[in-house]
Amino acid sequence: MDNPEYFTDKEYLNINYAKVGFALGEYEICKFEKCTFPKVKLSESVFINCEFIGCDLTSCNISAAVFRDVKFNKCNLTGLQFDGCNQLLLSFEFTGCQLNRSSFFGMKLHKIEFTKCEMVEIDFGRADLTGSSFNDCDLRNAVFDNTNLFKCDFRKAHNYIIDPENNKISKAKFSYLGIPGLLTKYAIEIE
Repeated sequence: MDNPEYFTDKEYLNINYAKVGFALGEYEICKFEKCTFPKVKLSESVFINCEFIGCDLTSCNISAAVFRDVKFNKCNLTGLQFDGCNQLLLSFEFTGCQLNRSSFFGMKLHKIEFTKCEMVEIDFGRADLTGSSFNDCDLRNAVFDNTNLFKCDFRKAHNYIIDPENNKISKAKFSYLGIPGLLTKYAIEIE
């Protein structure tokens, strides 16, 4: 990105970026509230200490985008390819978000917090989720394939299916109600 614009300590409210266009650049300590970004190009933009509240980012292009200390609260993030964003010093958290059909394939996501998120058909294949937590998250049809789940907390997650033989689950936490999701491949009945 040549001569990127720099925005700091700004608030953006109710903006439809599909209509007005999005200024690629560096955003620091900015808040986006009730903004819509469907299929908008955010690639190569930088977001540091930013917050997205009630935003729709469905199918945005986030390739090479930077997310550092970014919070997503009640956002629609359906179909995002997070595995294509810049992973250097990557850190974010998700609360009350829709992450359906998004991909975190092969990413290093240590201690990421997912709270009250809908994560249907999300791809965590080959990801390193060490120490991450999934509080009250729906993980129906989520892909865990050769995933590092060391010290992850699934006690309040539901609808997950995780093959213990194909994933690293050492010291991960599960509730009794979640045990069937660990034994699905054996086709046994648990009552």
